[in-house]
Amino acid sequence: MGMNPMDLLKNFQNIQGKLAEFQSKLAELEATGTSGGDMVKITLNGKLEMTGIRISRDVVDPEDVQMLQDLILAAFNDAFSKIKEKMKSESSSIAGGLNIPPEFMGM
Repeated sequence: MGMNPMDLLKNFQNIQGKLAEFQSKLAELEATGTSGGDMVKITLNGKLEMTGIRISRDVVDPEDVQMLQDLILAAFNDAFSKIKEKMKSESSSIAGGLNIPPEFMGM
């Protein structure tokens, strides 16, 4: 990990404040993933909760359910990737010079 435990203890209150700030900002983060040329859109928040899904009628084919499942999965994975990047960016800006490992911030 490369951190001095004594330094961590010295900055514990500061770290607690930064973590609380980070957690409160998670709910504000949002990312939308798409697939099938924007025919399927899934929105996730920073708590990794799905907050929205839009599916175009054009991809709803009872004879090809597998395609719709694949499009939903692809859109979710796209949204997940985007929100994780936003979370990493936000954690870096909040952590400042504290040198907090990403695992400690929940990444």
